[in-house]
Parts: sequence; C-alpha cells; structure tokens
Amino acid sequence: MTEDRFHNDESGWKVFESVEGKVNNRWWLWMSRSESVVYFQIAPGRGTDVPLEHFKNITQQRIIVVCDRYSAYKSLAKQLLFIILAFCWAHVRRDFLDVCKKYPELEEWAICWVEKIGRLYHINNLRCKEFDPKLPVRWQSTLFKKQHKQLIEEMGAMAVQRDEFLKTHSADDSDSTVLTKAKIKILTSLKTHWEGLSVFLEHPEVPMDNNNGERPIRNPVTGRKNFYGSGSLWSSQLAAIMFSIFQTIALSGLNCNHWLRSYLTACAENHGKAPDDLSSFLPWEMGEDRCAKLSKPPDTS
Repeated sequence: MTEDRFHNDESGWKVFESVEGKVNNRWWLWMSRSESVVYFQIAPGRGTDVPLEHFKNITQQRIIVVCDRYSAYKSLAKQLLFIILAFCWAHVRRDFLDVCKKYPELEEWAICWVEKIGRLYHINNLRCKEFDPKLPVRWQSTLFKKQHKQLIEEMGAMAVQRDEFLKTHSADDSDSTVLTKAKIKILTSLKTHWEGLSVFLEHPEVPMDNNNGERPIRNPVTGRKNFYGSGSLWSSQLAAIMFSIFQTIALSGLNCNHWLRSYLTACAENHGKAPDDLSSFLPWEMGEDRCAKLSKPPDTS
C-alpha cells in the first residue's frame, strides 16, 4: 500500500457453503496488482465497499488505478479523491469489434475506429521506448517530445470526429436507425470516459490497457472453470492467499516451486511454525544472491 500505481480486476467465484446473510453461492474474486505485489481477496459481493476498504489506508497522496469502466471503480474515485482512474483502451477497442459482429453493416465504420486505436498504441509504444521515468514529461528527450506531440494530435483528431458525429445525432431522436443508435452508444461511452482514457498521455508509465491486471486473474478463472470454485468459505480464502503468493512470486521472476520448497523447509526447521523472520522470503527484501538462487528450479538431486 506504499506504491502509487495499481491494476484492478474482479471475476465471479463460487463458494459452496451456506453463509448467513448470503442468499446464493455467487462470490467474487477481486485482484489488485501493484508494481511488486499481486493481491487477491474473496468477497461476497461486487460493490464499491470492497475496493474502498482495500485502498482507504493508502500512504501515497495520489495513486493511479488502471481498470475497466465498471461503476464500482467510478464510485471508488468519487469517495477517495486521491485516486485517479485510468480506463482501458482494450475495452474500447472491444466495443467496436463487438458492434462488427452484431451489425455487419457497420464493419467498415468500426474497423476504421479500431485502426485509429491501433495507431494510438503504435505511437505510444514508440514514445515509451524513449521515456525516462526519472524525468517529468517536459524534460524528456526531443524524440520523446515528437512522439508525445503526435499522440496528442491523434487523440485530438479522434475527439473531434467523435464530437462532430454526436452533435448531428442524438440518442433521443426517434428517427435514428438501429445502426445509428449503435454508433451513438459507443461514441457516447468514449466521450464519457475520455478523461480516464487520456491519463496515459501525461503519465507515460501508465499502460493504455489493463492487460497487466487481467493476466494475473486469468489462471484462477481458468481453474474455476475446471473445479467450479471452492467447497467452503475458508478454502476460498486459502485459495485467494495462495493466488496472491504465487502470482507475487512469479511477478518477481522467482521460481514458485523453489520458493515454496524453501519456505516449507524453513517451517519444518522451525517446528512446524512460520519462520520468525520472513525477510528472506519477501522478494522486495531479498538480496541479489537470494533472488538469483530462487529464480532457478530447486536442486532435487
């Protein structure tokens, strides 16, 4: 909670235990990833109270949370004013691809927008290659500033095209066709979320999408499809703990098998209890030699 950038996501999870006050088995697995930690928790609901409780004790004056456009995150930012939401461009791109599938007549229009988004990604990738995280944007290299200016121009042109269409078409217009209303819906969402979609401009360290948040939750979701969730509340909480540990270990480039063997050996040597000093098992407190050792498979010979 001392870090300043997070990726958040959540997915459904089943807990097959009757819990007082819970009317069904539908729970939620929430994930928050910082630069050095991936944290999972199991919660009975999908409301704002879950991320609100998680972020209320943050130590930074300002943090950026990269997320999708789910309403709970918008409510979170309204209640905790130190949070800046950076919305995911991959979800916007998906909006246009989805409308292609639903309305083939809009394919040319939608693909045109997909290509615009692809161009933003391309320019931003070039810009980020020149980015020096130790310097503010205004002090970056000439090449960075060139890409930065081009990115702003592309975003500006996209906003102009969006607004020109919305000026001449209204969602309340009864004469609007189904296809026009589909366009209006996507472009209205684009305008509504534009501020969050523009965060990466002045914060090149912030990715354009939430892929770094969706990747860690992919394995639990794949597992859920195979074993359907957890048989009890305590086992779901244990699953969240183990997801947190293994994803954090993997994020640090360590070998999960080697780390776990070392930890359980230390527990056995401590008479079945956790080691009194955990520093040798925390990636951010390990020395280089320790990290290098645990990054390799264990020697089982």
